[in-house]
Amino acid sequence: MTTTITTTSTSAEPTPDPLYQRELECVQKLNGSTSTLEAGTYCPGTWDGWTCWPDTLAGTSEYAPCPDFVTGFDPARYAHKECMTNGEWFRHPLTNKTWSNYTTCVNLDDLEWRQKVNLIYETGYCISLIAILLSLAILGYFRSLKCARITLHMNLFASFAANNSLWLLWYKVMSDPEVTNEPGCVALHIILHYFLLTNYAWMLCEGFYLHTVLVSAFISEQKLVKWLIGFGWSSPAIVILTYALSRGLDSSQGATMQCWMNDSPYMTILIVPVCTSMLLNLLFLCNIVRVLLLKLKAPAGPQGTGPSRTIVQAVRATLLLVPLLGLQYILTPFRPEPGHPWEHAYEVLSAFTASFQGLCVATLFCFCNGEVIAQVKRKWRTVFLSHRPRSNSYTATQVSRCPSFR
Repeated sequence: MTTTITTTSTSAEPTPDPLYQRELECVQKLNGSTSTLEAGTYCPGTWDGWTCWPDTLAGTSEYAPCPDFVTGFDPARYAHKECMTNGEWFRHPLTNKTWSNYTTCVNLDDLEWRQKVNLIYETGYCISLIAILLSLAILGYFRSLKCARITLHMNLFASFAANNSLWLLWYKVMSDPEVTNEPGCVALHIILHYFLLTNYAWMLCEGFYLHTVLVSAFISEQKLVKWLIGFGWSSPAIVILTYALSRGLDSSQGATMQCWMNDSPYMTILIVPVCTSMLLNLLFLCNIVRVLLLKLKAPAGPQGTGPSRTIVQAVRATLLLVPLLGLQYILTPFRPEPGHPWEHAYEVLSAFTASFQGLCVATLFCFCNGEVIAQVKRKWRTVFLSHRPRSNSYTATQVSRCPSFR
Protein backbone atom coordinates (compact mmCIF):
# COMPACT_ATOMS: atom_id res chain seq x y z
CA MET A 1 0.00 0.00 0.00
CA THR A 2 1.36 3.42 -0.98
CA THR A 3 0.07 6.89 -0.34
CA THR A 4 0.21 9.72 -2.87
CA ILE A 5 0.42 13.25 -1.52
CA THR A 6 0.66 16.44 -3.53
CA THR A 7 2.25 19.58 -2.21
CA THR A 8 0.33 22.83 -2.18
CA SER A 9 3.23 24.71 -3.74
CA THR A 10 3.08 25.75 -7.38
CA SER A 11 6.51 27.32 -7.51
CA ALA A 12 8.80 25.94 -10.19
CA GLU A 13 11.87 26.83 -8.14
CA PRO A 14 11.10 26.49 -4.42
CA THR A 15 12.97 28.77 -2.08
CA PRO A 16 15.56 27.24 0.23
CA ASP A 17 13.34 27.60 3.29
CA PRO A 18 14.27 24.86 5.80
CA LEU A 19 10.67 24.11 6.70
CA TYR A 20 9.66 23.97 3.06
CA GLN A 21 12.52 21.60 2.36
CA ARG A 22 11.24 19.34 5.13
CA GLU A 23 7.82 19.32 3.49
CA LEU A 24 9.29 18.37 0.11
CA GLU A 25 11.31 15.58 1.68
CA CYS A 26 8.18 14.31 3.42
CA VAL A 27 6.20 14.33 0.18
CA GLN A 28 8.96 12.47 -1.64
CA LYS A 29 9.27 9.97 1.19
CA LEU A 30 5.56 9.22 1.32
CA ASN A 31 5.09 9.16 -2.46
CA GLY A 32 8.14 6.97 -2.98
CA SER A 33 7.29 4.46 -0.30
CA THR A 34 7.19 0.90 -1.65
CA SER A 35 6.77 -0.88 1.65
CA THR A 36 3.96 -3.39 1.81
CA LEU A 37 1.66 -2.87 4.72
CA GLU A 38 -0.18 -5.64 6.46
CA ALA A 39 -3.88 -5.93 5.84
CA GLY A 40 -5.94 -3.55 7.87
CA THR A 41 -7.12 0.01 8.12
CA TYR A 42 -4.54 2.79 8.09
CA CYS A 43 -4.47 6.53 8.52
CA PRO A 44 -2.78 8.05 5.44
CA GLY A 45 0.69 9.55 5.85
CA THR A 46 0.66 13.33 6.10
CA TRP A 47 2.72 16.47 6.68
CA ASP A 48 1.21 18.54 9.50
CA GLY A 49 3.40 21.59 9.00
CA TRP A 50 6.13 20.50 11.41
CA THR A 51 6.55 16.73 11.19
CA CYS A 52 6.18 13.99 8.60
CA TRP A 53 3.83 11.26 9.79
CA PRO A 54 3.85 7.88 7.94
CA ASP A 55 0.92 5.57 7.28
CA THR A 56 -0.25 4.41 10.69
CA LEU A 57 -2.33 1.38 11.65
CA ALA A 58 -5.78 2.25 12.97
CA GLY A 59 -6.06 2.17 16.74
CA THR A 60 -2.37 2.96 17.30
CA SER A 61 -0.22 6.05 17.76
CA GLU A 62 2.85 7.11 15.81
CA TYR A 63 5.78 8.80 17.56
CA ALA A 64 8.31 11.24 16.10
CA PRO A 65 11.12 13.42 17.53
CA CYS A 66 10.03 16.92 18.48
CA PRO A 67 11.01 19.57 15.91
CA ASP A 68 14.22 21.37 16.80
CA PHE A 69 13.21 24.65 15.16
CA VAL A 70 10.31 25.50 17.50
CA THR A 71 11.21 27.75 20.41
CA GLY A 72 10.61 26.00 23.72
CA PHE A 73 10.58 22.48 22.27
CA ASP A 74 13.09 19.86 23.43
CA PRO A 75 14.36 17.85 20.41
CA ALA A 76 15.17 14.93 22.72
CA ARG A 77 11.46 14.45 23.45
CA TYR A 78 8.81 12.85 21.24
CA ALA A 79 5.50 14.03 19.83
CA HIS A 80 2.77 11.62 18.83
CA LYS A 81 -0.21 11.44 16.50
CA GLU A 82 -3.15 9.14 17.17
CA CYS A 83 -4.83 7.10 14.45
CA MET A 84 -8.45 6.34 15.31
CA THR A 85 -10.05 2.94 14.78
CA ASN A 86 -11.93 4.21 11.73
CA GLY A 87 -8.71 5.03 9.87
CA GLU A 88 -8.84 8.78 10.45
CA TRP A 89 -6.41 10.92 12.36
CA PHE A 90 -7.56 12.20 15.74
CA ARG A 91 -9.40 15.53 15.58
CA HIS A 92 -9.16 18.08 18.36
CA PRO A 93 -12.60 18.46 20.00
CA LEU A 94 -12.39 22.26 20.08
CA THR A 95 -11.36 22.86 16.46
CA ASN A 96 -12.52 19.63 14.80
CA LYS A 97 -9.22 19.63 12.90
CA THR A 98 -6.66 16.83 12.71
CA TRP A 99 -4.24 17.34 15.58
CA SER A 100 -0.74 16.20 16.45
CA ASN A 101 0.13 16.13 20.13
CA TYR A 102 3.21 18.30 20.72
CA THR A 103 2.42 19.01 24.36
CA THR A 104 5.03 16.47 25.42
CA CYS A 105 7.68 18.46 23.55
CA VAL A 106 7.51 21.41 25.88
CA ASN A 107 10.35 21.85 28.33
CA LEU A 108 8.37 23.15 31.30
CA ASP A 109 11.38 24.79 32.95
CA ASP A 110 12.26 26.58 29.73
CA LEU A 111 8.61 27.52 29.17
CA GLU A 112 8.38 29.04 32.66
CA TRP A 113 11.56 31.03 32.01
CA ARG A 114 10.30 32.37 28.68
CA GLN A 115 7.00 33.35 30.26
CA LYS A 116 8.95 35.42 32.78
CA VAL A 117 10.89 37.08 29.96
CA ASN A 118 7.64 37.83 28.14
CA LEU A 119 6.32 39.36 31.36
CA ILE A 120 9.32 41.72 31.37
CA TYR A 121 8.52 42.70 27.78
CA GLU A 122 4.83 43.29 28.47
CA THR A 123 5.51 45.24 31.67
CA GLY A 124 8.14 47.37 29.99
CA TYR A 125 5.97 48.11 26.97
CA CYS A 126 3.01 49.06 29.20
CA ILE A 127 5.06 51.43 31.36
CA SER A 128 6.82 52.90 28.33
CA LEU A 129 3.51 53.39 26.52
CA ILE A 130 2.06 55.34 29.45
CA ALA A 131 5.20 57.48 29.69
CA ILE A 132 5.27 58.13 25.95
CA LEU A 133 1.59 59.10 25.77
CA LEU A 134 2.04 61.45 28.73
CA SER A 135 5.08 62.99 27.03
CA LEU A 136 3.16 63.52 23.80
CA ALA A 137 0.33 65.17 25.74
CA ILE A 138 2.75 67.53 27.51
CA LEU A 139 4.73 68.45 24.40
CA GLY A 140 1.55 68.92 22.37
CA TYR A 141 -0.18 71.04 25.01
CA PHE A 142 2.53 73.66 25.53
CA ARG A 143 2.80 75.55 22.25
CA SER A 144 5.77 77.53 23.56
CA LEU A 145 7.82 74.32 23.40
CA LYS A 146 7.27 73.92 19.67
CA CYS A 147 10.55 73.92 17.74
CA ALA A 148 12.35 71.73 15.22
CA ARG A 149 13.96 69.55 17.89
CA ILE A 150 10.68 68.98 19.77
CA THR A 151 8.91 68.16 16.49
CA LEU A 152 11.40 65.37 15.88
CA HIS A 153 11.01 64.13 19.45
CA MET A 154 7.22 64.00 19.06
CA ASN A 155 7.47 61.96 15.86
CA LEU A 156 9.87 59.56 17.56
CA PHE A 157 7.53 59.30 20.55
CA ALA A 158 4.58 58.63 18.22
CA SER A 159 6.45 55.75 16.59
CA PHE A 160 7.28 54.39 20.05
CA ALA A 161 3.63 54.60 21.11
CA ALA A 162 2.42 52.75 18.01
CA ASN A 163 5.16 50.14 18.25
CA ASN A 164 4.60 49.45 21.95
CA SER A 165 0.83 49.18 21.47
CA LEU A 166 1.24 46.72 18.62
CA TRP A 167 3.71 44.59 20.56
CA LEU A 168 1.22 44.31 23.41
CA LEU A 169 -1.47 43.33 20.91
CA TRP A 170 0.92 40.84 19.32
CA TYR A 171 1.55 39.09 22.65
CA LYS A 172 -2.20 38.91 23.20
CA VAL A 173 -2.86 37.44 19.75
CA MET A 174 -0.01 34.94 19.81
CA SER A 175 -1.15 33.55 23.17
CA ASP A 176 -4.27 32.30 21.38
CA PRO A 177 -3.60 28.70 20.25
CA GLU A 178 -6.25 29.00 17.53
CA VAL A 179 -4.24 31.61 15.64
CA THR A 180 -2.15 29.99 12.90
CA ASN A 181 -1.96 31.88 9.64
CA GLU A 182 -5.10 33.96 9.49
CA PRO A 183 -4.92 37.03 7.20
CA GLY A 184 -5.46 39.30 10.19
CA CYS A 185 -2.50 37.75 12.00
CA VAL A 186 -0.22 38.25 9.00
CA ALA A 187 -1.48 41.82 8.60
CA LEU A 188 -0.64 42.48 12.26
CA HIS A 189 2.84 41.08 11.65
CA ILE A 190 3.36 43.47 8.73
CA ILE A 191 2.01 46.54 10.55
CA LEU A 192 4.02 45.70 13.67
CA HIS A 193 7.26 45.46 11.73
CA TYR A 194 6.47 48.67 9.86
CA PHE A 195 6.33 50.61 13.11
CA LEU A 196 9.38 48.74 14.37
CA LEU A 197 11.22 50.06 11.31
CA THR A 198 9.87 53.57 11.92
CA ASN A 199 11.48 53.43 15.38
CA TYR A 200 14.88 52.90 13.82
CA ALA A 201 14.17 55.40 11.05
CA TRP A 202 13.28 58.11 13.56
CA MET A 203 16.27 57.32 15.74
CA LEU A 204 18.36 57.77 12.60
CA CYS A 205 16.56 61.07 11.92
CA GLU A 206 17.42 62.23 15.44
CA GLY A 207 21.06 61.35 14.93
CA PHE A 208 21.24 63.01 11.52
CA TYR A 209 19.54 66.16 12.82
CA LEU A 210 21.84 66.53 15.83
CA HIS A 211 24.90 65.88 13.70
CA THR A 212 23.81 68.34 11.01
CA VAL A 213 22.95 71.28 13.29
CA LEU A 214 26.17 70.75 15.23
CA VAL A 215 28.61 70.61 12.32
CA SER A 216 26.80 72.91 9.87
CA ALA A 217 26.47 76.60 10.71
CA PHE A 218 24.16 77.46 7.82
CA ILE A 219 21.17 75.14 7.76
CA SER A 220 17.44 75.75 7.66
CA GLU A 221 16.14 73.61 10.51
CA GLN A 222 12.54 73.89 9.33
CA LYS A 223 13.36 72.53 5.87
CA LEU A 224 15.54 69.84 7.38
CA VAL A 225 12.72 68.71 9.67
CA LYS A 226 10.28 68.52 6.75
CA TRP A 227 12.68 66.26 4.85
CA LEU A 228 13.23 64.11 7.92
CA ILE A 229 9.49 63.73 8.53
CA GLY A 230 9.08 62.44 4.99
CA PHE A 231 12.01 60.06 5.40
CA GLY A 232 11.00 58.84 8.86
CA TRP A 233 7.56 57.64 7.80
CA SER A 234 7.98 56.78 4.10
CA SER A 235 11.28 54.87 3.99
CA PRO A 236 10.02 52.12 6.36
CA ALA A 237 6.90 51.83 4.19
CA ILE A 238 9.05 51.07 1.14
CA VAL A 239 11.04 48.45 3.05
CA ILE A 240 8.01 46.73 4.58
CA LEU A 241 6.17 46.73 1.24
CA THR A 242 9.14 44.99 -0.37
CA TYR A 243 9.26 42.48 2.47
CA ALA A 244 5.51 41.79 2.44
CA LEU A 245 5.32 41.31 -1.33
CA SER A 246 8.41 39.09 -1.42
CA ARG A 247 7.23 36.85 1.37
CA GLY A 248 3.55 36.93 0.45
CA LEU A 249 4.18 35.93 -3.16
CA ASP A 250 6.34 32.99 -2.10
CA SER A 251 4.03 30.01 -2.43
CA SER A 252 6.07 27.74 -0.18
CA GLN A 253 4.33 26.89 3.07
CA GLY A 254 7.50 27.45 5.07
CA ALA A 255 7.61 31.10 4.04
CA THR A 256 4.08 31.93 5.11
CA MET A 257 3.13 29.76 8.09
CA GLN A 258 3.01 30.55 11.83
CA CYS A 259 1.94 34.17 11.28
CA TRP A 260 5.35 34.64 9.61
CA MET A 261 7.08 34.06 12.95
CA ASN A 262 9.33 31.31 11.63
CA ASP A 263 12.84 32.09 10.43
CA SER A 264 12.90 33.14 6.82
CA PRO A 265 15.56 34.48 4.43
CA TYR A 266 13.18 37.37 3.74
CA MET A 267 13.90 38.75 7.22
CA THR A 268 17.16 40.02 5.72
CA ILE A 269 15.10 42.72 4.00
CA LEU A 270 14.25 44.08 7.46
CA ILE A 271 17.58 43.38 9.15
CA VAL A 272 19.75 45.29 6.66
CA PRO A 273 18.12 48.75 7.13
CA VAL A 274 18.04 48.25 10.92
CA CYS A 275 21.76 47.45 11.05
CA THR A 276 22.49 50.34 8.67
CA SER A 277 20.58 52.72 10.94
CA MET A 278 22.52 51.65 14.03
CA LEU A 279 25.85 51.87 12.22
CA LEU A 280 25.13 55.39 10.93
CA ASN A 281 23.96 56.53 14.36
CA LEU A 282 27.14 55.15 15.91
CA LEU A 283 29.19 57.17 13.41
CA PHE A 284 27.06 60.26 14.10
CA LEU A 285 27.53 59.84 17.85
CA CYS A 286 31.31 59.50 17.54
CA ASN A 287 31.53 62.67 15.47
CA ILE A 288 29.09 64.55 17.73
CA VAL A 289 31.22 63.71 20.78
CA ARG A 290 34.37 64.72 18.89
CA VAL A 291 32.89 68.11 17.98
CA LEU A 292 31.60 68.62 21.53
CA LEU A 293 35.04 67.92 22.95
CA LEU A 294 36.55 70.49 20.61
CA LYS A 295 33.94 73.11 21.49
CA LEU A 296 34.04 72.45 25.22
CA LYS A 297 37.80 72.23 25.44
CA ALA A 298 39.12 75.19 27.41
CA PRO A 299 41.85 75.97 29.98
CA ALA A 300 40.96 75.71 33.64
CA GLY A 301 39.38 78.82 35.11
CA PRO A 302 37.87 80.11 38.32
CA GLN A 303 34.50 78.62 37.36
CA GLY A 304 35.99 75.15 37.34
CA THR A 305 35.91 74.66 33.59
CA GLY A 306 38.74 72.60 32.21
CA PRO A 307 39.65 69.22 30.77
CA SER A 308 38.00 67.23 33.56
CA ARG A 309 34.74 69.17 33.29
CA THR A 310 34.87 68.86 29.50
CA ILE A 311 35.15 65.10 29.74
CA VAL A 312 32.26 64.94 32.20
CA GLN A 313 30.07 67.01 29.86
CA ALA A 314 31.01 64.84 26.88
CA VAL A 315 30.26 61.64 28.79
CA ARG A 316 26.93 63.09 29.96
CA ALA A 317 25.99 64.01 26.38
CA THR A 318 26.95 60.53 25.20
CA LEU A 319 24.84 58.80 27.86
CA LEU A 320 21.87 61.00 26.96
CA LEU A 321 22.18 60.26 23.25
CA VAL A 322 22.60 56.48 23.50
CA PRO A 323 18.89 55.69 24.21
CA LEU A 324 17.74 58.43 21.83
CA LEU A 325 19.74 56.93 18.96
CA GLY A 326 19.00 53.32 19.93
CA LEU A 327 22.67 52.45 20.32
CA GLN A 328 21.96 50.21 23.32
CA TYR A 329 20.97 47.57 20.76
CA ILE A 330 24.63 47.24 19.85
CA LEU A 331 24.96 45.27 23.09
CA THR A 332 22.64 42.56 21.74
CA PRO A 333 23.59 41.99 18.10
CA PHE A 334 23.91 38.21 18.12
CA ARG A 335 21.68 35.74 19.94
CA PRO A 336 23.55 32.92 21.74
CA GLU A 337 22.78 29.36 20.76
CA PRO A 338 20.08 27.59 22.83
CA GLY A 339 21.58 26.21 26.01
CA HIS A 340 24.52 28.62 25.97
CA PRO A 341 25.52 29.87 29.46
CA TRP A 342 24.82 33.45 28.38
CA GLU A 343 21.42 32.74 26.85
CA HIS A 344 19.39 33.80 29.91
CA ALA A 345 21.46 36.94 30.49
CA TYR A 346 21.02 37.86 26.83
CA GLU A 347 17.25 37.37 26.98
CA VAL A 348 16.88 39.57 30.07
CA LEU A 349 19.14 42.29 28.64
CA SER A 350 17.23 42.26 25.35
CA ALA A 351 13.89 42.45 27.17
CA PHE A 352 14.91 45.47 29.23
CA THR A 353 16.64 47.40 26.42
CA ALA A 354 13.75 46.91 24.01
CA SER A 355 10.73 47.39 26.24
CA PHE A 356 11.96 50.18 28.52
CA GLN A 357 13.56 52.35 25.83
CA GLY A 358 10.38 54.42 25.50
CA LEU A 359 10.34 55.13 29.24
CA CYS A 360 14.01 56.06 29.19
CA VAL A 361 13.65 58.45 26.25
CA ALA A 362 10.47 60.04 27.66
CA THR A 363 12.18 60.59 31.02
CA LEU A 364 15.38 62.07 29.63
CA PHE A 365 13.91 64.28 26.92
CA CYS A 366 10.56 65.28 28.45
CA PHE A 367 10.13 64.69 32.16
CA CYS A 368 13.69 65.81 33.00
CA ASN A 369 13.86 68.55 30.36
CA GLY A 370 14.39 71.96 31.98
CA GLU A 371 12.09 73.78 29.53
CA VAL A 372 9.30 71.27 30.05
CA ILE A 373 9.64 71.39 33.84
CA ALA A 374 9.50 75.21 33.79
CA GLN A 375 6.35 75.21 31.63
CA VAL A 376 4.61 72.63 33.85
CA LYS A 377 5.50 74.57 37.00
CA ARG A 378 4.23 77.82 35.46
CA LYS A 379 0.96 76.16 34.42
CA TRP A 380 0.56 74.54 37.84
CA ARG A 381 1.01 77.87 39.59
CA THR A 382 -1.51 79.53 37.29
CA VAL A 383 -4.13 76.83 37.85
CA PHE A 384 -3.50 76.68 41.59
CA LEU A 385 -3.75 80.43 42.03
CA SER A 386 -6.90 80.66 39.92
CA HIS A 387 -8.67 78.31 42.35
CA ARG A 388 -7.63 80.17 45.50
CA PRO A 389 -10.59 81.84 47.32
CA ARG A 390 -10.57 85.64 47.22
CA SER A 391 -12.49 87.12 50.15
CA ASN A 392 -11.26 90.69 49.64
CA SER A 393 -8.59 92.69 47.91
CA TYR A 394 -6.38 92.83 50.99
CA THR A 395 -6.27 89.04 51.28
CA ALA A 396 -5.50 88.69 47.58
CA THR A 397 -2.63 91.14 47.91
CA GLN A 398 -1.24 89.21 50.83
CA VAL A 399 -1.40 85.93 48.88
CA SER A 400 0.51 87.41 45.97
CA ARG A 401 3.37 88.16 48.31
CA CYS A 402 3.63 84.62 49.61
CA PRO A 403 7.24 83.44 49.11
CA SER A 404 6.13 79.98 48.03
CA PHE A 405 4.80 81.40 44.76
CA ARG A 406 7.81 83.54 43.88
